[in-house]
Amino acid sequence: MSRIVVIGNSGGGKSTLARPLAARRGVPYVEIDAFLWRPGWQWAPIAEYEAEHARLISLDDWLLDGIGSFESIPTRLNRATEIILIDLPLWMHFWLAAERQIAYATGKIEHPPAGEPTMPPTKGLFENMARIDREWMPNIRRRIDAEEARGKIVVRLASLEAMDEFLHRGAARGAV
Repeated sequence: MSRIVVIGNSGGGKSTLARPLAARRGVPYVEIDAFLWRPGWQWAPIAEYEAEHARLISLDDWLLDGIGSFESIPTRLNRATEIILIDLPLWMHFWLAAERQIAYATGKIEHPPAGEPTMPPTKGLFENMARIDREWMPNIRRRIDAEEARGKIVVRLASLEAMDEFLHRGAARGAV
């Protein structure tokens, strides 16, 4: 059984790391945004999101990529066998998200979040990223610390170099 959570703020490269990691580990890849969002960047009904989240985390093997709703994070972390926290400085998240917005605008985005062909509103995206950094990330870090204290594998990646190193050297064995 391998249940891997890749979590962090928007634009940090979670999906870029998670897709090849899931393939390397031989587990199904699930992008949380795919069931969090509806076309046009509308929220999915919370009951639908919660039901799909509960169904997915009940499975034996998965890699869940994304932050999802704040309320769903504790159960996901609790069920995980391994947690990978992408914890870049906020300016780096902004930079990478801006690059993604440019890729959207120029029609060069390879894997749009949630499969959504339209670009998310930039102002709302950046406001949400700042709020998550300020309000959610301290709590997420504490929860991950608690899971690590319970014996879970936790990998904290705080730079693009660390992410590359993990993917190329440590991903096969579950640690850097």
